Amino acid sequence: MSRACKALDLPRSTAYRLQLPPREKSTTPRPASHRRIPGSDRASILAALDSPRFIDQPPREVYAALLSEGRYLCHWSTMYRLLRERGPIRERRAHRTPRRHPVPRLVAAAPNQVWTWDISKLATCERGRFLSLYVVLDLFSRYVVAWMVAEHENSALAKQLFAEAIQRYGVEAGKLVVHQDRGAPMTSHGFAELLGELGVERSYSRPRVSNDNPFSESHFHTLKYQPDYPGRFRDVLHARQWCEEFFHWYNEHHHHAALALFTLYAGPGLHG
Repeated sequence: MSRACKALDLPRSTAYRLQLPPREKSTTPRPASHRRIPGSDRASILAALDSPRFIDQPPREVYAALLSEGRYLCHWSTMYRLLRERGPIRERRAHRTPRRHPVPRLVAAAPNQVWTWDISKLATCERGRFLSLYVVLDLFSRYVVAWMVAEHENSALAKQLFAEAIQRYGVEAGKLVVHQDRGAPMTSHGFAELLGELGVERSYSRPRVSNDNPFSESHFHTLKYQPDYPGRFRDVLHARQWCEEFFHWYNEHHHHAALALFTLYAGPGLHG
């Protein structure tokens, strides 16, 4: 036994215990605790909890209210236990039913069927001051259909960007899906009304899920890890000049991993 346990790196006590027959579970009921509340007291506690005064209050509030009047029935944990034993018990306060958000499934078989967009911050030379880079990406071709560098992040600029982009590419109503996360500009009523008027369907990332918009996140990664990325911009004009050169390279010369390392320039006419 010693040599076998040493070969298996197993304690001998464990080996002997494993050889014992399994124990049968005892069917003897567990004796009631001597501290168990008598039936008459249990009835009075439940009656107090069900009274019109406390019917909508949690046991902690009932316990505190009675204690302030000099009455002690039992601890609030005992009240919870009695309610559970009587069953069924639920949260007495009205809560909204939790919503289940489906995983976004984005499929594009041609250009201008699915656009995905996001906003990224660009650092400036001034401490604590950032610029906002808006980028709209076509899912099928990875073409940057629209971009904007602004000093602020709001829904008014997003409306302007999308209204011009949809008009520029002649997107028909009911043909386009726009995917986005749940930032303030994306969920604003004004931006939603604009997309509704233009016949554009909206798609959102799930709440508190950071990887439901990977296409835009990957694009920003490509942008900010360019060898000539300044890191900090002097002002808006500097950021716009650099981004203009970057997006020209990105749309015409960049080899996209998602497109089998082809460039967008190899397929002219993708977006009219």
